[in-house]
Amino acid sequence: MNLPRRRFMHLAAGAAVLPAATRTTLAQAYPSRPIRVLEGFGAGSSPDIIARLMAQWLWERLGQPFVVENRSGANGNIAAEATARASPDGYTLLIAVASNVINASLYEKLNFDFVRDMTPIASISRVPLVMVVNPSVQAKTVPEFIAYARANPGNINMGSAGIGNITHVAGELFMMLTGVKLFHVPYRGAQASVALISGQVQVLFTPLTAALEHINAGKLRALGVTTVTRSPALPDIPTMDDFVPGYEASGWYGIVAPRNTAAEIVGTLNKAINVGLTDPKIVGRLADVGNDVFAGSAADFAKFIGSETEKWAKVVKFANIKAA
Repeated sequence: MNLPRRRFMHLAAGAAVLPAATRTTLAQAYPSRPIRVLEGFGAGSSPDIIARLMAQWLWERLGQPFVVENRSGANGNIAAEATARASPDGYTLLIAVASNVINASLYEKLNFDFVRDMTPIASISRVPLVMVVNPSVQAKTVPEFIAYARANPGNINMGSAGIGNITHVAGELFMMLTGVKLFHVPYRGAQASVALISGQVQVLFTPLTAALEHINAGKLRALGVTTVTRSPALPDIPTMDDFVPGYEASGWYGIVAPRNTAAEIVGTLNKAINVGLTDPKIVGRLADVGNDVFAGSAADFAKFIGSETEKWAKVVKFANIKAA
């Protein structure tokens, strides 16, 4: 499983095969016309919001329009394949999300390889998840829930926003690391939270912002946040890693380009994005939609994607998850 990480680190360095003069010319001229930014989940979705936020910033920063195109379908695979097949000239980009790396092992037959066919540009933000239960569940801590689940194997319903969704695999990771058995019940998006509040399911791993209002109102009980550090929004709630060593799960967003995109173009975009991630207005708007800034180099993003691909491949295999 080390191969994808090495491939991505190699791709992050850009297309070394291009002559130096050609790459310099590309960098000096870029961008000289509008850039397409593809996103795979439709207008109004979280990836669409993040795409439009960064597109506006890049337009202002680099002087050419960054135009968001919605290519929804197949859990983001349609937009990803279109990007993989595009020319590696920096004029087609993709808003990459956690689903892209989960899909790499979730779907048996794809016409592209996300690891092989993309050049990582920059990470943008991360979305913490939180483990929440219906108040009728007696467990008030993660260890108590683990004991409760072990005493009732397969009789506790775990909701999710769909098969292969981050809310699903986060729960499967919990089962893999603890050995407990929960019964998975997939829903469509926000319906999972409704099912949890009504008691149809007993536990859910969900984006923190989606659950925060219900937690504060006493309709849901938070047991742990899924990131390795506590959330300022729930400072009294411990991390999952406090009780389940090695546990970490989050949604995330970044930008990738087709394989062999020149390193100079990667550098131009990465620098502009990282400057944006220090702007208080960008940071504030990300926070408004539940995102924490996740900045870094292209190499950092490549390493992260490689590790995420490996992690979720192990979970998909462990749980024998198949795309619906």
